[in-house]
Amino acid sequence: MKKFSGSFAVTALVAAMSVSGVAQAGVTDKDILQDQMTVEDVVSNGLGPRGQRYSPLDMINTDTVEDMRPVWSFSFGGEKQRGQESQPMVKDGVMYVTASYSRVFAIDTNTGDELWEYNARLPDGIMPCCDVINRGVALYGDLVIFGTLDAKLVALDAKTGKVKWKKKVADYKEGYSITAAPLVVDGKIITGVSGGEFGIVGKVEAYDAKTGKVLWSRPTVEGHMGYIWKDGKKVENGISGGKPGQTWPGDLWKSGGAATWLGGTYDPDTNLLFFGTGNPAPWNSHMRPGDNLFSSSRLAIDPDTGKIVWHFQTTPHDGWDYDGVNELISFDYKEGGKTVKAAATADRNGYMYVLNRTNGDFIRGFPFVDEITWAKGLDKNGRPLYNDEIRPGNPSASEDGKKGSVVRAVPSFLGGKNWMPMGFSQDTGLFYVPSNEWAMDIWNEPTAYKKGAAYLGAGFTITPLHDSHIGVLRAMDPKTGKEVWRYQNYAPLWGGVLATAGNLVFIGTPEGYLKGFDAKTGELKYQFNTGSGIVGSPITWKQDGEQYLSVLSGWGGAVPLWGGEVAKRVKHLNQGGSVWTFKLPKS
Repeated sequence: MKKFSGSFAVTALVAAMSVSGVAQAGVTDKDILQDQMTVEDVVSNGLGPRGQRYSPLDMINTDTVEDMRPVWSFSFGGEKQRGQESQPMVKDGVMYVTASYSRVFAIDTNTGDELWEYNARLPDGIMPCCDVINRGVALYGDLVIFGTLDAKLVALDAKTGKVKWKKKVADYKEGYSITAAPLVVDGKIITGVSGGEFGIVGKVEAYDAKTGKVLWSRPTVEGHMGYIWKDGKKVENGISGGKPGQTWPGDLWKSGGAATWLGGTYDPDTNLLFFGTGNPAPWNSHMRPGDNLFSSSRLAIDPDTGKIVWHFQTTPHDGWDYDGVNELISFDYKEGGKTVKAAATADRNGYMYVLNRTNGDFIRGFPFVDEITWAKGLDKNGRPLYNDEIRPGNPSASEDGKKGSVVRAVPSFLGGKNWMPMGFSQDTGLFYVPSNEWAMDIWNEPTAYKKGAAYLGAGFTITPLHDSHIGVLRAMDPKTGKEVWRYQNYAPLWGGVLATAGNLVFIGTPEGYLKGFDAKTGELKYQFNTGSGIVGSPITWKQDGEQYLSVLSGWGGAVPLWGGEVAKRVKHLNQGGSVWTFKLPKS
């Protein structure tokens, strides 16, 4: 039975934790940096700061996975059963996981019993773009830290769930929210913000993990001033990019979007944060001629100062909401006898990019979807060669001035790949990319910025490209740009990938299945139906000599809200809210 007190609930199991001897050792910077190889826990989003989502565990492998069974399932309860996009964390026998509507749960990993629950008190006026989701917590010391739909950072006591500190990051009344899992680097909580569809100004900020004090703030729209706090004083830290309006017309840079809503990764080799930025605002590109920096870009940021070290813009002058937030994953490969320090990203626009992560130089780019119409290809620097006929028309050029010419663009604005993180296997050298094949009819409309109101200037409908499938899990070779194998799924794929040394790749589907594939061949080796669509990211860890695997189940996210004809295809899918945990039988 749950006992409610204020905004959190604590069961009798909290007291039992100390009686049973469950230790609550604090998470250190070293723990986070070594997370990928220390298999007894999961203390970072992406199973390591680089976000490769690869585990060296191999007890569950292509020979044994058929015997994997669920050992417990935990329900988030209540009526808030929708859009469970979180990645769990595990430390000292406790799982920490977020759920929809800005909730956090601590769960005993041995039994699936609840230890405590925290519910954020959300105001009535929150404006989440793409469902009431949250993608996970950060762990540091004895704190569990997460962002809320009303744009706050909250730090909870790992043992009790009680609030240790709370910080307002931005004003939710302007359209800001936080949905990403925070990133921890050298005692700093690094967070981005959501809200690009409301004309906010994107930013990346660092906070002291122990106190919640802001350390630096870096806006991601060209022309805005950044700040750093020294000796408790706010000091200007340089303008983001060139002068105000250099790649923006008029004052549109003041409401330019470029939200950092997916959060970031960190590369210890270069000591750089990698954050993606979202669409420029408004969607109507005829209102804002120019490249509109730093929208639809990948940014390398100094974690100590917030300085933008380099940038790479995937869709300059974005007119299709192709965004640019998708994760940039660091990896090394050999070429000509030399090690290349690279980073790869699969963009909403349908192209996959391999960059030099030390300086942002373009190495290669290639399509990872079957059809792209908006561009004819990429030039030698990775800049798209636009197909001008596929840019939505200018409303002011139409007879009534209310609707520009309609174009059919591929991919749709939900992307060849959206937020759902891909994985990289250190064994195969392949990226496993959850992708979707869909098109859109899109047109532009007049619009004007109004604080806290939708700021699109566009209309759209989304349609599948094929009757047989929308989702495609692809194994991509970053050195050649070739697809090695694929798995086609009827519904869109909207959850993350896990790769393991057991030669396995795991992903969930909206139909509710957790599926495991041979990492080299793509052969389906395992499937289990969790009862609701999976849009979360699986994890694995070792406990008491056994390998465990967990994933959230709970259909939702952007597809049923924005998907048009696609949403009709999946409207029968049931919502839910639970964690499923699996392992092999002891025998």
